[in-house]
Amino acid sequence: MSTAAATPFERTSMKQYVYNTWYPLAWARDVRHELTKRRVLEEDIVVFRGEDGRVAALEDACPHRLAPLSLGTLRGNAVECGYHGLTFDCSGRCVRVPGQDTVPASIQVRAYPTTESMGMVWIWMGKPELADRSAVFHLPQYDDPKFSVVEGDALHVDASYLSLADNLCDPSHVTYVHRSTLASEGRIETPVQDKREGNKVVTWRWVIDGPLIPVFNGLKDFGGNVDRWHYYHYHAPSIAVIDFGSAKTGTGAPEGDLGDCIQMFACHFITPIDERSCTQHWLCLKNSPADPAIDARLMSDLRMTFDEDKRILEAIQRNEDKLQGRRTIRLGIDSSSIKMRRIVQEMAAD
Repeated sequence: MSTAAATPFERTSMKQYVYNTWYPLAWARDVRHELTKRRVLEEDIVVFRGEDGRVAALEDACPHRLAPLSLGTLRGNAVECGYHGLTFDCSGRCVRVPGQDTVPASIQVRAYPTTESMGMVWIWMGKPELADRSAVFHLPQYDDPKFSVVEGDALHVDASYLSLADNLCDPSHVTYVHRSTLASEGRIETPVQDKREGNKVVTWRWVIDGPLIPVFNGLKDFGGNVDRWHYYHYHAPSIAVIDFGSAKTGTGAPEGDLGDCIQMFACHFITPIDERSCTQHWLCLKNSPADPAIDARLMSDLRMTFDEDKRILEAIQRNEDKLQGRRTIRLGIDSSSIKMRRIVQEMAAD
């Protein structure tokens, strides 16, 4: 972790990890009764779904010779090491040592608490006794029948998770990076506002009397220009929810009347892998019924959007690696990103 004296935009070290929190591990659909390997906060983890349906996550190293347990065999609700057959249950306790009748209680591997929410498996990387499963992130609209879910994928990004978090606190880049999906012309100077709420940063702006953005085409015909909003909710350290939508100009949306609108919640669940890579899991909630054709187009458009971010962020990471120690400048548009990084510094220090 970088020192407490570091300012939010100094790039001397990106290793700022918060451990006592829930991180997205994998889509629940991808965790089956088989051994898979994941990496979170530079720790290798073997993951599997037991016969009872619950997800287990263990340190991916047998304490005998440190062979990866992910190379072993899943037997019921236990993992058999593929080197000498030591077997560990879902709690990390060794239940079998081939060639001897007794199993010393000291033979254990670390077990990580897990839970499920919003179609994701989440993992707790800190002290197990602090893991509160009721505190895992859950967006109320996920259970609202007025919304349908478009579940995305897991996008690998060769960049720091903090750089991706910068991006997800920043509406100002949309005009330049996402011209074909999220931007409209002539709105470069639209002001952006932000505020901190505890360990959360909210960044927002309204575009009044403008055209519908391309990604909304085909969802609703307003017969003219719209008033549209973007609210970026960043929950430290690795969750971002973007509430964006449109309503016909002059119908009261800025004052809170959203009775006839398009509204979406783009949810980004970031898994920090190490200092220079992360995984972006994403899904979208929209206030319209599921439709295979529309949903497929929406998924394609959003994936194109996130690939545009990926290209920029990975190029930034390459320059950060090459120009180590180079200090970047700050602009007024960086206000929410500065707040975000300060929150992460505070949480990491605690």
